[in-house]
Amino acid sequence: MNRAQLKRTGILRMALGGSAADPLLPAEEGAGRPAPFVLRALRIALVVCLYWFTSITMVFLNKYLLDSPSLRLNAPLFVTFFQCALTAALCLGLSLGAACGPPGCPGLPALRLDPKVSRSVLPLSVVFIGMITSNNLCLKYVGVAFYNVGRSLTTVFNVLLSYVLLKQTTSLYALLACGVIIGGFWLGVDQEGAEGTLSWTGIFFGVLASLCVSLNAIYTKKVLPVVDGSIWRLTFYNNVNACVLFLPLMMLLGEFHTLYRFDKLGSPSFWGMMTLGGVFGFAIGYVTGLQIKFTSPLTHNVSGTAKACAQTVLAVVYFEETKSFLWWMSNLMVLGGSFAYTWVKGLEMRKEQEEPNLRNSEKNETGV
Repeated sequence: MNRAQLKRTGILRMALGGSAADPLLPAEEGAGRPAPFVLRALRIALVVCLYWFTSITMVFLNKYLLDSPSLRLNAPLFVTFFQCALTAALCLGLSLGAACGPPGCPGLPALRLDPKVSRSVLPLSVVFIGMITSNNLCLKYVGVAFYNVGRSLTTVFNVLLSYVLLKQTTSLYALLACGVIIGGFWLGVDQEGAEGTLSWTGIFFGVLASLCVSLNAIYTKKVLPVVDGSIWRLTFYNNVNACVLFLPLMMLLGEFHTLYRFDKLGSPSFWGMMTLGGVFGFAIGYVTGLQIKFTSPLTHNVSGTAKACAQTVLAVVYFEETKSFLWWMSNLMVLGGSFAYTWVKGLEMRKEQEEPNLRNSEKNETGV
């Protein structure tokens, strides 16, 4: 295997299997004395709460914009387009604001639109569009309570892509966890059908969203060198490309005609909700990075699983839904399988990191 193949394999393995730490994020503490335990615990608690609040609020806002009976806006691509445009504008605005700040103030990297870089990012942008569009369409056609189960196969696709692209096998315990997730998914689909609330369109987009999330991780790792490893620049280019690509799609699906006939197009409250949804969509990337920075990728996955559980309970209470015991079991199976997979992969990664140290220690003891 030549150097290029080794590099490509390493990139895909990091994208599919995760890593112990994200090199793009700064360390939690500097070279000085670490912060007191109480202060660190309080900071972690605040970051986790901020992540939960931002993520759950964004889902409920998007559900309102996509499927509210009072709004009656059947233009999911426009909603997604607006959020991408607002994200690109916020990236550019914050970058310009940082550039105009005090000279000694560490700012964000300068942003400018380079057509060559934009073309290099384009394959990722296509996957990115598929991911955010299918996520929003899944949310449009299924309830918030079922949203987590409807798009719960991301872990399963990670395992499949690891094998197909890397010929990398997965441990038995991790496969068992995936089996629990698949079982919970099918049980949830069955129970939604039994309650008369099943949408096969929503299920299709949920599965597609799961696949696109896995592919997005792969392409993100591959494209990062093009933007000098800057997530900030990648976010900017991704959303600019997405805005351009969404325009012909909106025209093809007749959403401009839908917007022309929309009776709330001049309503300040509508645009306020649209702007709020876009701000939360922009903020989720930042708070996700914060949670990983102040905890770890493993803790972030566990927190995301617990957040999904809280989101499901809140949705059932808020929409005053009544769910069967088997429906709740499907959610517990998905959440439990996801947690188990995260835990198993964390143990395997720790073991992989400890083995080289153990071998080096044995070599030193034997004098080799």
